[in-house]
Amino acid sequence: MSALARAHGAVNLGQGFPDFGWPADVLDHAAEAVRNGWNQYPPMRGLPELREAVAAHYRRGQGRDVAADQVVVTSGATEALAASLIALIEPGDEVVLFQPLYDAYLPLVLRAGGVPRFVRLAPPDWRIGREALAQAFTERTRLVLFNNPHNPSSRVFDAGELDALAEACRAHDSLILSDEVWEHVLFDGRRHVPIAALPGMAERTVKVGSAGKIFSLTGWKVGWVVAPPPLAEAVAKAHQFVTFSTPPNLQSAVAYGLGKPVAEVERTCAAFAAARDRLSAGLEAQGYAALPAEGTYFLSIDLAASGIAAPDTVFCERAVTEAGVAAIPLSAFYAEDPATHVVRLCFAKQAETLDAGVDRLGKARALFA
Repeated sequence: MSALARAHGAVNLGQGFPDFGWPADVLDHAAEAVRNGWNQYPPMRGLPELREAVAAHYRRGQGRDVAADQVVVTSGATEALAASLIALIEPGDEVVLFQPLYDAYLPLVLRAGGVPRFVRLAPPDWRIGREALAQAFTERTRLVLFNNPHNPSSRVFDAGELDALAEACRAHDSLILSDEVWEHVLFDGRRHVPIAALPGMAERTVKVGSAGKIFSLTGWKVGWVVAPPPLAEAVAKAHQFVTFSTPPNLQSAVAYGLGKPVAEVERTCAAFAAARDRLSAGLEAQGYAALPAEGTYFLSIDLAASGIAAPDTVFCERAVTEAGVAAIPLSAFYAEDPATHVVRLCFAKQAETLDAGVDRLGKARALFA
C-alpha cells in the first residue's frame, strides 16, 4: 500500500510510522555519540549502560524486579522476536498466535519450525475468550506469542483476559513471548500491565520492548528482550548469529532517553491521543464508523457499520488509486478466516496530513455510494 501511495501521490495513512513526536535531546545525544563516541562493534548483548537503563526503566516505571543481566539488546523488536523463536522452540513445537497478527509473527514461527495454533479475535471487541484458549492449547504447546497493546486491533487487553491467558500458560507449562512494544502508547488513562507481573509468569516470560515505539524513532531499530537469566542467555546465543550487535551510538542515545522521567514519554502519548481524536472526529463527520483505539498508532474503520458493502481489500485498492489515500485491509493480518470489512489507519501524523486523509476518505466513501 505504501508503494501504491507513492505511485499515486496519495496521503499515506497505512504504514505505521509517525511524522512527529521524537525528542530532540535524544537525537542530539545520538549525533554527539556518532561524532565523539564509539563507532566499532559494541558488546554482543548490548552496551552495559543501555542494559542497565532498560532494567532501571522497568523497575522505576512498572515496579518490576529487573536486573541488567536479564536484558539483551537487539536490532529492533522484530529481531528480538526472531532470536527468541529460534532460541526457544524446536521443530514440531506448537505456538499459540492471536490473529489478526503482526505480519512478521507467522513467517518467523514457521522458519523456526513451529506449528501455529490460532486464536481468532473478531471485531468489534477483539476479546480473548477462555473457550478459544482451551481449543488452541494442547499438550504440545511450547510457547505463546502475545502482543499487548495489540496491533492491528488497537486493543489493550483487560485483567480478565490476561488472567485467562496466564492460567492457560501455567496449566500447560508454556513459555510466553510477550511483544510489549506499544507499552507506552496507551490512551484514556490506561496503564500497561506486563504479563510477567501476574502470578507464576515471571519465570516463563520473554518480554520484547522497542525504543522505536517509545521515542517515535522507528527507523533506529533498537529493541530488547527482558527475560529470566537462563532464557535471556538462550536468546543471546541466537542473537549472536542473527545481527550480533546494534549501532552503539543509537544504543547510547536510547540509554540517555530511558533515563528521563516517564512523564516525558507520557506527554508524547498525549499528543498521539489528540491525533487519534482528530482522526476519529473527521471520520465520523464523513459518515464512517470508527472502532475504539485503546493503544498503538492505529484506528480502524468498520466498513459494514459505515454502510459500505465492499470487502476491505477492494475498498483499500480503490481508495488509494481513485481517491488518493492509503489504508490497510485488516484481512491481510489473518492467516485464516479473515475479517473482511475492517480497514486500519495510522493516526501518528501531523494535523494537516490527517485532515487531507479524511478529506480523501470522504471521496473514497463516495465511490461506494
